Amino acid sequence: MEAITRTLRTLHEKHENLKHTVHTAWRYPLPRWGQFAMGCVYFTIPVVGGWYVMQWAISKSVEEIGERGEKLKHKEVQGYGNKTVIDGKEETIGAGGRYGGVHLAMSDSETQQKNMAMLKAMFEREKRRRNKEKKLKDESDQEKEQL
Repeated sequence: MEAITRTLRTLHEKHENLKHTVHTAWRYPLPRWGQFAMGCVYFTIPVVGGWYVMQWAISKSVEEIGERGEKLKHKEVQGYGNKTVIDGKEETIGAGGRYGGVHLAMSDSETQQKNMAMLKAMFEREKRRRNKEKKLKDESDQEKEQL
């Protein structure tokens, strides 16, 4: 155990020395174009790396489930909106169903009508608030002009 501790301490000391060297002896102020170039490098590396990771993930997905999901065991969706299949029975989840909770996004017309009414009321309140703010701002601007 002592040998591992000593090795880790030595590794830590060497790392600290390397960091000190990089941040002092190798430090060189870059011109404006050099700063731009390094910014491009630091921006591009994660973007290009991320793109390659996504391509790898897509290829693995196609390999596992097929181009259009042909290799899946269950090809149709089990449950929709606030419905799910639990132990072979279709059950309601979310508000009013199993596990309580909030209303999930559903396509029934009653929920859509409630959501539309609430959204319309929210937009009306926001419109009144903005008009009130604009009116107060205009009045204060007119007072400033008169002074």
